[in-house]
Amino acid sequence: MTILDARALNRATLARQLLLDRADLSVPDAVAHLCGLQAQEPQEPFVGLWSRLRGFEPETLSELLTRRRLVRTHLMRRTVHLLTAEDALAWRTRHDTMLRQRVLGAYRRQLDGVDLDELAAAGRAVLADGEPRSMSALARALADRWPQPAPQALGEMLLALVPMAQLPPRGLWRTSAGVRNLPLSTWLGRDVDPPAPDGSDPVGAALVRRYLAAFGPAASADLRAWCGLAGLPTAVATLRDQLVGFRDERGRELLDLPDAPRPDPDTPAPVRFLPAFDNVVLGYHDRSRIIDDQHRGLSVTGARLVLVDGRVAGTWDVAAGTVMVTPLRGFSRGERTAVAEEGRRLAAFLSDGESHRVQVAASSP
Repeated sequence: MTILDARALNRATLARQLLLDRADLSVPDAVAHLCGLQAQEPQEPFVGLWSRLRGFEPETLSELLTRRRLVRTHLMRRTVHLLTAEDALAWRTRHDTMLRQRVLGAYRRQLDGVDLDELAAAGRAVLADGEPRSMSALARALADRWPQPAPQALGEMLLALVPMAQLPPRGLWRTSAGVRNLPLSTWLGRDVDPPAPDGSDPVGAALVRRYLAAFGPAASADLRAWCGLAGLPTAVATLRDQLVGFRDERGRELLDLPDAPRPDPDTPAPVRFLPAFDNVVLGYHDRSRIIDDQHRGLSVTGARLVLVDGRVAGTWDVAAGTVMVTPLRGFSRGERTAVAEEGRRLAAFLSDGESHRVQVAASSP
């Protein structure tokens, strides 16, 4: 079986994630290809798409949210994702059990004795008037019926029980707004897809194929880390004859689609600026293909990351209109120049061309 080293996996990942060359895809097509973008920080998907799409206009994303073609909702790993309306409706039911279990894992004692079916029915009744509500407002509306659990526990569980959309203006370009929730079916005008009546798992199989198209080659553990779902090994087994296998340098089996891109490991990789919580890092159990183990913690703290030669080599932030880059290793003169050039482009994007300022700190020893 062919062994793929870390550099080969890195270039395959960059190609699938549209980070080797900016793509000419539409925003909905890019969001669908990427299986959604993690979006608990509402402005971060704009940078994620800017780094991946040629000629990306942030107003396009805002318009797609207000036109309900894209939607913000809790899904993979119980985190907020920006998804196409079609994927949110098709995938939500498959995530129900995982979402409930993760809330119970955090609030089991507080929710002891709460009938979850009753809670879901009561929540739907509150929302039947079509009025969007914050999580705390939902919890307050249910407090008379369930006075013991903390409002946070009630609200979080209700979001797991009832598929919800986070409504604009949250998530719009340069807009700061609180979370207002409405059932997905109300906001999108169609019920979420039900489970397959024959007990099969077509959504699981679709998720495997879609994940590999955007993240492969990958191990089953990577797939689980990305979505948090149980039961996918069965879906993988049904697809075995449609997939190809590899090994990584540690001997793990990696699966992939036969016709998916796997570029030459020596393919040049341009500097790219990633938003906080980008799935190109979080979408794997073994993240060594893109980030060194000593920096792995940055991916879950909300740090914005800089890729140099395809790997995380720095962090970035914005202060007073200046993109500030902090290297995590030494940069060569050429790397510093490339980082500064891409940083100036990012500064211009974030400021409508009013700023091209970038500051690259001294490299770490």
